Amino acid sequence: MTHPEPRGTIAVPGPAGIDTLDSLREHLQWAVELEHATLPSYLCALYSLRPEDNPEAVEVVGSVFAEEMLHLALAANLLNAVGGRPRLDMPGMLPPYPRRLPHSDLELSLLPFGPEALEMFLRLERPAPPGAPAQGDGYETIGQFYEAIEQGLRRLCERLGEQEVFCGDPARQVNGGHFRHTTGRLFAVEDLESALGALKEIVEEGEGSARGEVWDGDQDVFHPDRDEVAHYYRFQELKLGRRYRRGDTPQSGPTGEPISVDPAAVRPMRPNPRLSDHAPGSVVRTAQEEFNRTYCTLLNQLEQAFDGLPKLLGAAVGTMYTLRAQADALLLLPDADGTTAGPTFEYVPPESRS
Repeated sequence: MTHPEPRGTIAVPGPAGIDTLDSLREHLQWAVELEHATLPSYLCALYSLRPEDNPEAVEVVGSVFAEEMLHLALAANLLNAVGGRPRLDMPGMLPPYPRRLPHSDLELSLLPFGPEALEMFLRLERPAPPGAPAQGDGYETIGQFYEAIEQGLRRLCERLGEQEVFCGDPARQVNGGHFRHTTGRLFAVEDLESALGALKEIVEEGEGSARGEVWDGDQDVFHPDRDEVAHYYRFQELKLGRRYRRGDTPQSGPTGEPISVDPAAVRPMRPNPRLSDHAPGSVVRTAQEEFNRTYCTLLNQLEQAFDGLPKLLGAAVGTMYTLRAQADALLLLPDADGTTAGPTFEYVPPESRS
């Protein structure tokens, strides 16, 4: 078991090769940070959509968010399985936006749904090109980062044996069966086979079931008669206004039924809002501060759930409903230049959350 670094810090990049258990744990903590980093951007796009007028876009963004939560839990299971300790409740998890994806040059912003947000999501979920090398640091695609973790896992198991690598307490595993709004699976990680399964679940839901495939290998949770499209291609469907169907390829693009988005039914949230945009005590800032307290409470609940109290995952789900209500209220408040207010996702220390 490694000793966690002082709370509030994030490990600096080390060598790209994963050849020790400490390096593996470090990279899997980065995976936890990576999966969390996507959540605020997806939530802002989702919050800005009026569900009654944009049901198809809500379905797509909501399903991707649910699967990113699943990926976060799987990354935590992977880290716990190898004797690590997932950490989420720390200032470094919420740097100011726009920000970089951890250990990458990929940029994230807080944006309302629209062409700019879609292009950001497409860059984020872009499949690794054929023959792309594994990249444990400074990765160009998320798939290349997870490929480096897979290679490191295999090497360490060959050298040390699975029992030495998978030395974590099985009671720390979060096993919730199916997540709502996704056919992805949350399962315990206890050996190399289940670890590779977790990595496969994460990568395939993002970029497809094989390089050059549109599908992620699951059935569509909303349309059981259809195969599920990977994240990257779901965003392509929204961008191009048409669904993928069997026989379609990345080269052909989607040729199925139309999918509609009503730009007029998107709340014009101010991009990358910050608390400092508004005076202390103002209506907008007070609402943003309340949201931030709730979001940091969520981070704490998730950290505890992944740190030996798996049953707290249920409490975290309840907190997400509170967040949604607070965000809906925020996006009804007018801001400057015809925009509405939005959540800022800024860190609140534990002693300031009550």
